[in-house]
Amino acid sequence: MVTVISLWLPILVAAVLVFVASSVIHMVLNYHMSDFAKLPNEDAVMDALRKFDIPPGDYVMPCPADSKDMRSPEFVAKTERGPVGFFTILLHGGWQMGSSLAQWFAYCLLVGIFAAYLTGRAIGPGAGHLEVFRFAGTVAFVGYGLALLQNSIWMKRSWSATGKSVFDGLVYGLLTAGTFGWLWPG
Repeated sequence: MVTVISLWLPILVAAVLVFVASSVIHMVLNYHMSDFAKLPNEDAVMDALRKFDIPPGDYVMPCPADSKDMRSPEFVAKTERGPVGFFTILLHGGWQMGSSLAQWFAYCLLVGIFAAYLTGRAIGPGAGHLEVFRFAGTVAFVGYGLALLQNSIWMKRSWSATGKSVFDGLVYGLLTAGTFGWLWPG
């Protein structure tokens, strides 16, 4: 067994590599720019919503009171009349990049900790690079990529946007795998 504490270096290095790779993906490669479409008549929609002063949060419309309400004729009529959607309202002023980047790095550390814990429980010191690579990479990919599928299943996010994010998760999982294989204790 290899302890999580003894794997602090691969956890940290993997988190830094994933953080840098995600920055390159989002700021240089830009293939996520098509993940969201621009609203038709965006200014008018923003002006119309602004007067409601909607607090930051996640919303669904129409929003049923409970599962029984979802079957009511009134609710069904609202869904047929439309629009129907899920949306997130942010604080005025837009993106808070500093706090988002800090949270993302913390998440990268968290995935690394779980990869370290599970790999360290399954594989002993001195294990071969490929064995560590496969195990740590699988755990990291699950953490970075597979959970994103439910965004398309339940929130109806486009499958292409989710597919690109799952691909990113594969890249992050491979970086984590390589780091753990490289820095695994002998």
